[in-house]
Amino acid sequence: MLNLLQRFFKMESASGILLLVFAVLAMVLANSSWQADYFDFLDIPVSVQFGSFAINKTFIHWINDGFMAVFFVLVGLEVKREILEGSLSSYQQAIFPAFAAIGGMVIPAVIYWLLTQHQPELGNGWAIPMATDIAFALGIVALLGKRVPLPLKVFLLALAIIDDLGAIVVIALFFSSDLSVLALTISAVAILALVVLNRLKVGHLCAYIMVGLVLWAAVLKSGVHATLAGVIIGFCIPLKDKNGHSPLHTLEHILAPWCSFFVLPLFAFANAGVFLGGISRDMLLSALPLGITLGLLIGKPLGVFGFSYFSIKLGVAKLPEGVQLKHIFAIAVLCGIGFTMSMFLASLAFEGEVDNAINTLSRLGVLLGSCLSAILGYALLRLSTKNT
Repeated sequence: MLNLLQRFFKMESASGILLLVFAVLAMVLANSSWQADYFDFLDIPVSVQFGSFAINKTFIHWINDGFMAVFFVLVGLEVKREILEGSLSSYQQAIFPAFAAIGGMVIPAVIYWLLTQHQPELGNGWAIPMATDIAFALGIVALLGKRVPLPLKVFLLALAIIDDLGAIVVIALFFSSDLSVLALTISAVAILALVVLNRLKVGHLCAYIMVGLVLWAAVLKSGVHATLAGVIIGFCIPLKDKNGHSPLHTLEHILAPWCSFFVLPLFAFANAGVFLGGISRDMLLSALPLGITLGLLIGKPLGVFGFSYFSIKLGVAKLPEGVQLKHIFAIAVLCGIGFTMSMFLASLAFEGEVDNAINTLSRLGVLLGSCLSAILGYALLRLSTKNT
C-alpha cells in the first residue's frame, strides 16, 4: 500500500487527480445526507489572538485567505524563477505565451460581459473566466506522457504563469475595499523590511517567514486581499544569497508538494461543494453560469489561439520548435480549465452576496466550463499528438 501511494505521488498528474477527487467528494457531500455536517464544518469559527490583535474567521475563510496565501507565495516564487532563469527570461521566450495569455484573459471577460451586461448585479464576475488552473491543466497534459512535446509543456506553463500574474493584478485593482490606513502603513513597513532582507541577500528563510506573517496579517486587515501578501513574499525571496545558495529554490521545493497535495485539494473541497437542490435548467442556462461556462469553454480557446495565431502571422512571435498550430489549439482549449483560480475569483467577486443563488450558479459555471474544457482539451491533445 505504501509503495502504491509513493508511486501515485510521483506521478506528474497526481495533483490534478487529487483536485478532481476532492472536488467530486465535496459535490457528493453537499448533496447527501451529510450536507449539514459538510457546511457546518466549513463554518466552524477559528480565532487567533495575540494580545489585543485578533483574527476571527470561519474555517472556509481561513482556507481562502490563509492557506491560499501560501499557494500565492509559491506562485510568486515560480513567476520570479521563470523571469530570472526560466521560460520568461528572454523576450523571445516570453513574447509568444504573453500574447496567448493576454488573449486568454481579454476574450473570456468580453464574452462574460456580453452575456451579463443587462444584469448589473453580475458585473463583478467578469474576471472569473479569465483564470487557468495550472495544476489541473498540467495534470491532464501529463496523462499523455512523452507524446506531448516538451516545448508545448513549457508554453502552457509560461502561459499559465502570466495568466496568474494577470489574476494577481485584477485582485489588487478590483477586489480591495474599505482600506485601513494603519494596516496599509504596517504593510508598507513589512514590505520594506522584506526588500532590505532581499537586497542584503539574507539566506535564512525564517527571517522572511516572520516578516511575511506580519505582512499577511496587516494586508488581511487592510482591505486588500490577503493572498497578495503571498505574492509579495515570493517575489522578495532571493534567487541567490551571499553564500551562493538559493533560498528561492529551497522554499519552492518545500512549498510545491504542500500546495499540490494539501492546499489546493483543501481549497477544492471547501469551494466545490455546490448544493444542487432547487437548481432548474432555466437557472443553469441563465446569464451568470452561461457567461462563465462559455467564457471558459469558448472564450479561452478563442483568446489563446487567436492571439497566438495573429502574433505569428504579424511576425511578432514564432512557434516553439516541434510545436504546430494544432497543438496550440488543443492547449488553448485546456486553458479553459479555470477550476481553483476561477473558484477563487468567484469567491471574491460575489463575497458577501446575500443571494446564495449567485454564489451557487457562479461555482456551477466554473465546474461546468472547467469539466467540458478538460474533456475536450484532452481529446484534442491526444489526437493532435497521435504521431508524435
